Amino acid sequence: MILTGKINKIIKFSNVDGPGNRMAIFFQGCNFNCDYCHNPETINICKKCYGCIQKCPTKALNKSEEGDVIWNEKLCCECDECIKTCNFDASPKVKDYTVDELLENIAKVKSFIKGITVSGGESTLHYKFITKLFIEVKKRWPNLTCFVDTNGGVNLKDEKYKEFVENTDAFMLDVKVWEKNQHLKLTDQSVEMVIENLYFLRDIGKLFEVRTVVVSERLDNRLTVENVSKAISGRDIRYKIIKYRHYGVRDDRKEHLFSPTDSELKELEELAKKNGVKNILII
Repeated sequence: MILTGKINKIIKFSNVDGPGNRMAIFFQGCNFNCDYCHNPETINICKKCYGCIQKCPTKALNKSEEGDVIWNEKLCCECDECIKTCNFDASPKVKDYTVDELLENIAKVKSFIKGITVSGGESTLHYKFITKLFIEVKKRWPNLTCFVDTNGGVNLKDEKYKEFVENTDAFMLDVKVWEKNQHLKLTDQSVEMVIENLYFLRDIGKLFEVRTVVVSERLDNRLTVENVSKAISGRDIRYKIIKYRHYGVRDDRKEHLFSPTDSELKELEELAKKNGVKNILII
């Protein structure tokens, strides 16, 4: 049986998903359900309710004989009416790729990128597929780096992830909030594994970046930045502190989410500097 990966989208050229110009591959499916998720259509797999087929203005969506929703990319006008219609945080525009098919896509732009980054959804849920992809990328184009964007929700120290971690050049880790009850309420998952992965990836030298989205009033952002900055103090690890914005967030989740002021972000930046973080990016 040929191994395939469910891909939500591919961005051929991205300068925000790791160092340099990179191809970013977004996998479908996530083990977190964050209130402030900016691409909630990547969380679940299509449940085949077919509501999106009726809403598509260009008839780019159809039902196959097997009952799957089929997306005709050539007819699609990218209005995203299907995603707006979906009540299950999914997308009918997900495609199954083989490793060879992704390699064909990478080959077309290999001369213009520094590497590839897998994201999501949550990319580590597809670790077997990604491991095979990274191995082939390294064989064919040893100058390209392979990065993983992760929420840190799986135990990367587990033996089953050994080959996956070994073939990943670096990880970009979200530490959303340090306080366990706040993390559980925000994501529906515990924070303990995230923190374990923070120290694990740091200690093996494979942590490129930590990211924290700052939500005002609701989250203890100071506690998070305090602990993260101490964990990466003096290391060559970038800390990206991100201002929460409403763009892409589900309408029913926005009511209790507030953007921080510039002065709040500045205070957090100064705290990280005080604790010895050398590379801080505020966005």
